Amino acid sequence: MKYYIIAGEASGDLHGANLMRALLRRDPSAEIRFWGGDDMASVGGTCVKHIRDLAFMGFLEVAAHLRTVLGNIALCKKDIEAFGPDAIIYIDYPGFNLKIAKWAHRKGYRNFHYISPQLWAWKKGRIKNMRRDLDALYYILPFEQKFYAANNMPQAHFVGHPLLDAVPQLSRKADTMTAPDERPIIALLPGSRRMELKNMLPIMLRIAAHHPEYRFVIGGMSLLGEQRYHPYLIRATSNVEIVYDQTYALLSQAHAALICSGTATLETALFDVPQVVCYAGNPLSYIIARAFVGKRIRYISLVNLIADKPILTELLQGGLNENRLENEFNLIAKDEAYRKKMLDGYDEVRSLLGGTGASDRTAEMIVKAIKNVES
Repeated sequence: MKYYIIAGEASGDLHGANLMRALLRRDPSAEIRFWGGDDMASVGGTCVKHIRDLAFMGFLEVAAHLRTVLGNIALCKKDIEAFGPDAIIYIDYPGFNLKIAKWAHRKGYRNFHYISPQLWAWKKGRIKNMRRDLDALYYILPFEQKFYAANNMPQAHFVGHPLLDAVPQLSRKADTMTAPDERPIIALLPGSRRMELKNMLPIMLRIAAHHPEYRFVIGGMSLLGEQRYHPYLIRATSNVEIVYDQTYALLSQAHAALICSGTATLETALFDVPQVVCYAGNPLSYIIARAFVGKRIRYISLVNLIADKPILTELLQGGLNENRLENEFNLIAKDEAYRKKMLDGYDEVRSLLGGTGASDRTAEMIVKAIKNVES
């Protein structure tokens, strides 16, 4: 059978690769075209567009690149029609993917969405179109079950969180982080987008300058281009270094971490690394986003959202300043009681995530759905 898979971000690339492997185990002759990154490319198939060209975030950022976004949508539709897939699989990335799903439904394609948009946070109105356009939705956060049941979406299925499979799989690559330095490692993960790097990395590096007793290692991403990190590195203190595309290797050896909000907060928790969550985006985009979300969502990090309580400290926008980050860093790095309380919270989160096998369950349901139609 023929599968067309669309992932637009680094986390989608990781989970898309594992889903591709699971599909190929059930359908060894599968033909796959995809939008994704290096992880998906390592599995096989044909890459149509790389995620390095797709990572726009926020209202203003998307508007500034509108011509590129519209061009990508047109390219995607044309490529799908030329390929003629038995199934289109969308991995998160809702601003783009739901537009394609609407068009594809009208064209008669089978639509399967893996990793739900965060409708419970904002843009709940999308659910009407998703109910119409998607043959199935596979969601990964346990608290989403109540949301989809309350909003009459019977084709929504909880499959568990794919990070429970990905973390042990990728942590085995940790030998790349070894070095003759006895200082504890502090992981700096400033995000996978250019705006996040610009807003988060400088303040993280100022904390590093205060603490020569630690080795601060930036988890860089080559998809951003190594040259984007150079202006920060040349001004950094001697206890700062960078590795590229080795986030899990870094986390497997980290004593503590400063993290840009996103999937990395949950990844860090699954490695049992105490962390502080940081986020500072375009101020206007943030104001608009908060207006949409209102008071319904109390947290920004996945760890706190899943636990429904503040396991992590979240420093957002104006709250992300050097004094507050310094105070929180000292807690996660040096206060053993504080660190233990956070690790106990991680255990609670892990127990809520539904066990391993998310990619296998999702692939099994997709293949079964297609075969049922064919028979």
